[in-house]
Amino acid sequence: MGAIELRGVTKTYLIRRNRAFDLKVRVLAAVDPRHREQREMLTALRDVDLSVPAGELLGLVGPNGSGKSTLLRLLAGILQPTAGEVRVRGRVAPLIELGVGFHPELTGRENVHLNASLFGVSSRDTEALLPEIVGFSELTDFMDVPVKSYSTGMYMRLAFSIAVHLQSDVLLLDEVLAVGDARFQEKCLERLRAIHASGRTVIMVSHDLGAIARMCDRVVLLVAGRVRSQGPADEVLRRYDELVHPRTPTRTG
Repeated sequence: MGAIELRGVTKTYLIRRNRAFDLKVRVLAAVDPRHREQREMLTALRDVDLSVPAGELLGLVGPNGSGKSTLLRLLAGILQPTAGEVRVRGRVAPLIELGVGFHPELTGRENVHLNASLFGVSSRDTEALLPEIVGFSELTDFMDVPVKSYSTGMYMRLAFSIAVHLQSDVLLLDEVLAVGDARFQEKCLERLRAIHASGRTVIMVSHDLGAIARMCDRVVLLVAGRVRSQGPADEVLRRYDELVHPRTPTRTG
């Protein structure tokens, strides 16, 4: 049995357009169709089956809107499937939106304690981890500054550092390496390699296909909410490239 199991998972959203809260608009809608609320269903994932063994570093790739972030939110328990079953074994550390879980008025130090407490870590244990978290993030001079004054890169550094120092069984990463300089990105990749070597499970979404190719044991390609391909990184990334850059048949004669 894998660390993660998805069976027949579908996720559908209700999209509401022209939603009216004003009484006047509602009265107009009774006689004019242009003002009426319109509803449509958007299916982000369709009948997804996926098994991830414990200790695997899995890459998720696909075009924008293919369902990658929705899948991570299902694994994190933020969303529930419309149909099918999601099973995740062990504690999950999701880093799927930069700064989520941070309180903008609190300092970096206070936000470390807040995030750790949400993960069930005691204040004493958080204090013991704090030097490593601060050292990795390279934000020593900013830990007593409210995070509302942080740049996006600083948010990423602190959020990533907290996530990788908590003792989770499963780490979920959504485009977290898209922010920050190349040196810090490589530092993050090295940390992920160490986490992988320790036997923890990592699922990584990234448009950086070079990083996916270097890091991942296996890659899953999502297209329009369906698993189009899965397997060794080189094979799946080649299929993805063919999808994105289809070859034009050579004309002869």
